[in-house]
Amino acid sequence: MISDGEGEFLVKLARNAIETYITRKNIINIPDDVNPILREEMGAFVTLNRDGDLRGCIGYPEPVKPLAQAVVEVAISAATQDPRFPPVTATELEEIQVEVSVLTKPELVEVGKPAEYLEKVEVGRDGLIVEKGMYRGLLLPQVPVEWNWDIEDFLANTCMKAGLSLDCWLEEGVKLYSFQSQIFSE
Repeated sequence: MISDGEGEFLVKLARNAIETYITRKNIINIPDDVNPILREEMGAFVTLNRDGDLRGCIGYPEPVKPLAQAVVEVAISAATQDPRFPPVTATELEEIQVEVSVLTKPELVEVGKPAEYLEKVEVGRDGLIVEKGMYRGLLLPQVPVEWNWDIEDFLANTCMKAGLSLDCWLEEGVKLYSFQSQIFSE
């Protein structure tokens, strides 16, 4: 995927995007000399934490935009558009820690029967997307590790994130996608 140096650049880019937008309402431009790999389309999430608690997290799970551009957009959205939190204020900026997750393309987890998910998904390696009809929920790979969940807890909480029952992963017609991510933080 990308190097540690490129990841460090993305974290600084996200921080700059957030600070510039909150203090001046401007959206920064991507530098012309950015590494070509950061112009490739990749999924990305930006997570904001304050005092160890989640303060915002938004992203693109699919590779729909050039990575550097995606990071700028989701950084601003994580700070200002996460419906779970009020927008980050200028006085909070110093207390916020920025984390960037660069995602692989989500792939359908193919199983003969739902119980096989327990063997195919690995906590700490995989992020999950649960999809049923118009409902869709995503959890990044670091979430079950942070909460010390086992695989069943991870599946149940991903279902809950989608607004579905905790055991929806056992139902007919539910699709499960997995992806991996590289995580870079301040």
